[in-house]
Amino acid sequence: MERRLTAILAADVAGYSRLMGRDEAGTLSALQRHHAELVGPAIARHRGRVVKFMGDGILAEFSSAIEAVQCAVEIQREMALRNTSVVPEQRLQLRIGVHVGDVIVAGSDIYGDGVNIASRLQGAAETGGIAVSRQVYDLVDGKLAPSFSALGRQTFKNIEKPVEVFAVAAETFVGGASGVGELNQEIKYCRSRDGVKLAYAKVGQGPPLVKTANWMNHLEYDWENPAWGHLLRRLARKRTFLRYDARGNGLSDWEVGEVSLDAWVSDLETVVDVVGIERFPLLGISQGAAISIAYAVRHPDRVSHLILYGGFARGGFKRSPEEAETRRALLTLIRRGWGQDHPVFRQIFTSTFMPDGTREQADLFNEWQRKTTSPECAARYYEVVGNLDVTALLPRVTASTLVMHRRGDLIAPIEAARELAAGIPNARMVVLQGRNHVFFEHEPEAERFFEEIDLFLGD
Repeated sequence: MERRLTAILAADVAGYSRLMGRDEAGTLSALQRHHAELVGPAIARHRGRVVKFMGDGILAEFSSAIEAVQCAVEIQREMALRNTSVVPEQRLQLRIGVHVGDVIVAGSDIYGDGVNIASRLQGAAETGGIAVSRQVYDLVDGKLAPSFSALGRQTFKNIEKPVEVFAVAAETFVGGASGVGELNQEIKYCRSRDGVKLAYAKVGQGPPLVKTANWMNHLEYDWENPAWGHLLRRLARKRTFLRYDARGNGLSDWEVGEVSLDAWVSDLETVVDVVGIERFPLLGISQGAAISIAYAVRHPDRVSHLILYGGFARGGFKRSPEEAETRRALLTLIRRGWGQDHPVFRQIFTSTFMPDGTREQADLFNEWQRKTTSPECAARYYEVVGNLDVTALLPRVTASTLVMHRRGDLIAPIEAARELAAGIPNARMVVLQGRNHVFFEHEPEAERFFEEIDLFLGD
């Protein structure tokens, strides 16, 4: 037997005996479905290991406290969404406890005080909630979007010392909402025409602004990304900002049949129709520009303004033989190494995306990439994006268009932006200095980006 320090997640179903007494077969069937469709995959996505399922109980371990808490939040949020269509007396609601502690490893099982404390925290959690120990709180505070409330020091059975307990704020789960600073992001789900589950979110107030999905997005983790977080906050400052996770990444379904321009445009159509926005400005970043152009041509009556940043009409496989050769090599690296714990493969893409970023920013971006999608879907995305070509659609765009691009962008060369501006009737082009594909908050050009959008939209 060995000992190790690990993050432990323990969960059970609140009122399980009552539910079994009311409908044993239905309860067991629902529990097995949640385990197979939600709990098991969520633990795997966050690099955890299911130690065992015990009746209504779950025990899992993680190498990272952040991953454990993020997994717990994801499970509880999805359970809250699933329960909206279930009558209250039949709802399966979990209680989750998370602790970091010493455990004894025996084969595939783990024992010891670390496990016992996680189990006691599970019992201290509210129905549908999460309770964590002081050890976990100290490791994740300030690094995750959810807020915590202190529940004080509590004495648990067979635990020698009192445990200081913190609860994840309830609004993190109710209605799929997550706190993002002073903003309140509301996450919901819908189904695409071919049955793919799409996650979308609204944040902020005022007239609408819709952002097309791009490589890569995650409705929750984007707020922690050094290149995305500040951008999202500023765009939501004056407007109701609508965005979504494309099929294959983020909170949308990862296992999907089709990844293509048509599928991406159809997903955008689905989201704006579900939300019920009739006319709106559309923001396309990176490959989102090609999707936005295709949507604007299909629905000229819906798009009031078109904003294209870091975009292109032709993907990297279509621009030059030299770039195509480089991208084929990168595609091989993505397939082989995207999901590995060592970030060396993802670092190649990160260095191109943000060549002037700090080591800390690069490390955060590397980890964010791994959490947004699977290696398989990353490779499929990269290949489809590289083969995009909407040049024939450019003369058909009727919306007032603003094209912005960084002069030294290594993801999409400045010539790609010039092609957009020259091909779209009456498009205005603004060249920003710098090499990072998406800018950081401290960069001088960041302020100009927002000023240009405000002027363009008449704010």
